[in-house]
Amino acid sequence: MLILALLILSFSNCFAADNATDSSAADVKKLIEVFVTASEHAADPVDPKIAFYQGAIPGMLRTLDPHSIFFDPDQFAQMKQMEKSEQKGFGSIVSVLPGRVIVLQAMAGTPSAKAGLSPGDEILAIDGYVLSQLEFEQLVQLLGQARQHPAAVLVRRPGNAKLLEMTLTPALMEQPSVDRSFILAPDIGYLRVTSFDENTGKLVKETIEKLGGAKLKGLVLDLRNNPGGSVEAAVETASLFLKPGQLLFSVRGRSKKTEEVRVPKDAAPYPFPMAVLINGKSASASEIVTGALQDHDRAVVLGEPSYGKGLVQSVYPLMNGTGLALTVAFYYTPSGRSIQHPLHGGTLDASTQALNGFYRTDSGRLVQGGGGIQPDQVVLPPERDRLMLVLDASGSLTVYAGEYVRTHTVSENFEVTPEMLDDLKTFLSERRIQPSVTDWLAHSEWLQSRLKQEIVTLGVSVAAGDQIEMQRDPVVREALKKISKP
Repeated sequence: MLILALLILSFSNCFAADNATDSSAADVKKLIEVFVTASEHAADPVDPKIAFYQGAIPGMLRTLDPHSIFFDPDQFAQMKQMEKSEQKGFGSIVSVLPGRVIVLQAMAGTPSAKAGLSPGDEILAIDGYVLSQLEFEQLVQLLGQARQHPAAVLVRRPGNAKLLEMTLTPALMEQPSVDRSFILAPDIGYLRVTSFDENTGKLVKETIEKLGGAKLKGLVLDLRNNPGGSVEAAVETASLFLKPGQLLFSVRGRSKKTEEVRVPKDAAPYPFPMAVLINGKSASASEIVTGALQDHDRAVVLGEPSYGKGLVQSVYPLMNGTGLALTVAFYYTPSGRSIQHPLHGGTLDASTQALNGFYRTDSGRLVQGGGGIQPDQVVLPPERDRLMLVLDASGSLTVYAGEYVRTHTVSENFEVTPEMLDDLKTFLSERRIQPSVTDWLAHSEWLQSRLKQEIVTLGVSVAAGDQIEMQRDPVVREALKKISKP
């Protein structure tokens, strides 16, 4: 009954300090009476940890919002350990298909390279689990678990009849948050940020300088699939493009004094035109950056509406090794839009619903509120028809590319010839993929680009292959049009 005694003691101290809480004290007394009655008369013994840790406390928090969470001692200890943990991996980039994993790149000096993995290798089994027998979700889960300990893998190498056995030992991996950058068109740079970490602002600046710095005539900042991260990194990044003193965002909450965060007075922003790309997986810090650039008319925003994660949470250690993550405030863009999408089913629902409507940017343009960042122009990702889905799901283009790079030297200037497309058609036919003449001709441009991407990815690098993909990406192409206008 230690938990019950601690709860009574805690509530008694709280209520003795403030007579205004008499009503709450009566409610808590009812809770304790219910627990005592259940403990004495229920058919089975009542475990107080389950009753309070899994029942009463989470039930109370659910009436607030979906994101406020109670941690029992084990969960709280695990959360604190995760904050300190370092990311481990094998240093390989793979293409994950249903039942298949194909190596695209094994980075130099990493466990994958040391074990002998090469581009084009297909991983058939991990720790005895045959990948072809796993559902896609099971496959992804297995790959995540394998990075936590030495993993035995069975590998098929193109052109080699004998299967290869390897042991991959995970090591600490440093994954920069700015993972792609190149010149998209003359004097126009492309830069992709996958998360906002401690060094992201510094990396963004260093990367822009390598692309041309202030001499650039435009920049495409790709924040698609960026889940966010450090708010400080978001401030550093946005400050590279906005004027000193401009408002970046504000924080408001019932018990938290309104706070405004502005661009530092010593900021020296880049002057070139910008486009920011977002989608439904762009969240949190990426929405803070996008909202600030949009509200100050600094960048055109393209893509799909962002996720809408604008909560400010504080973590409070509680007695007995437990803890509480509590929503205490919300982030707002400079125009006053709440980044948080409406929270249904809690006491915070009304406050988030009330922030719908339209707001104005610095120039007077209307931008829509109501959660998330709405792009200035919606540009959807390319639709994939049956032939595209079959080729991607089967991994046929990757397999063909693997066989090609075994016998050919490939450079970044590689081009797919008509003869190669004819050979690919025969290759696919042997695997019972036989598109009609009409389908083949209709997809000829896409096939040429996709095959080039796969071959360059395996023969040069994943980054070089990504650059080819971006050249046909409709969102990137529209961004290029917008910032190239005189």
